[in-house]
Amino acid sequence: MRTAIYPGSFDPVTNGHLDIIKRATKLFDRIVVAVAENANKKPLFPRLERKYLLEVSVQGLQNVEVRDFDGLLANYAAEMQAVAVIRGLRAVSDFEYEFQMALMNRKLKSDLETVFLMPSEEYTYLNSTIVKEVARLGGNVRCFLPDAAAQALMEKLNRGI
Repeated sequence: MRTAIYPGSFDPVTNGHLDIIKRATKLFDRIVVAVAENANKKPLFPRLERKYLLEVSVQGLQNVEVRDFDGLLANYAAEMQAVAVIRGLRAVSDFEYEFQMALMNRKLKSDLETVFLMPSEEYTYLNSTIVKEVARLGGNVRCFLPDAAAQALMEKLNRGI
């Protein structure tokens, strides 16, 4: 069974993330969507809530499981017996960082490949940070997020958190 990991902060999960997950299911037998903490980011949603929103959003995708993890991705990939890491590339600006991370992961675990997937054209501009900003400014974000994530984001912002 060929397992791939799709790591991210998913704060919150977007339709662009789901697009990448669906594309990955066609390439691998098992996709582990791994909700991670990122020391460089201050998430709006706690990790377990992000995990829950992903679980709800991927219901019906047979070969997808959602987990959370701490630590080094290369070690987690070994624990999950993954052969690849899935990363989405929206624009050239994503490439440099992702390329560096792919090379570091390869150095740490030589048999771990990184597979870059481009989202559908309609999602190339989309990221969680932009969606949260649109929502904070009163914009409708329902077309950018799965229903559960849109509802959770609006509730959180309405509570002033």
